[in-house]
Amino acid sequence: QVQLVESGGGLVQAGGSLRLSCAASGHIFRVDGNIVRWYRQAPGKQRELVAAITGSGSPAYSDFAKGRFTISRDKAKNTVYLQISSQQPDDTAVYYCNLFPTNSWGQGTQVTVSS
Repeated sequence: QVQLVESGGGLVQAGGSLRLSCAASGHIFRVDGNIVRWYRQAPGKQRELVAAITGSGSPAYSDFAKGRFTISRDKAKNTVYLQISSQQPDDTAVYYCNLFPTNSWGQGTQVTVSS
């Protein structure tokens, strides 16, 4: 079972930026069909999909994430990144990464944006 570990969260002021990392324990991009997805869950809300990236590097974003969120991956490091720019208080959430189709989840990393 692949293990996923998120990092990079923290406290940031509105307008600032963060880069989150999702490190996998295996060579996840050697498997055709693997997709890594970033989700977030704000207090009192359901978990929502932010962005996804395929093994070939093709990104996809939820509508709210277009323009401020950038997903990328480093195949050699088995790591997927989520860059968040111009952060807003509504971005406050725990951010999780997920591997499809195994449905592996990381423990999450907290992002808090102060106004």
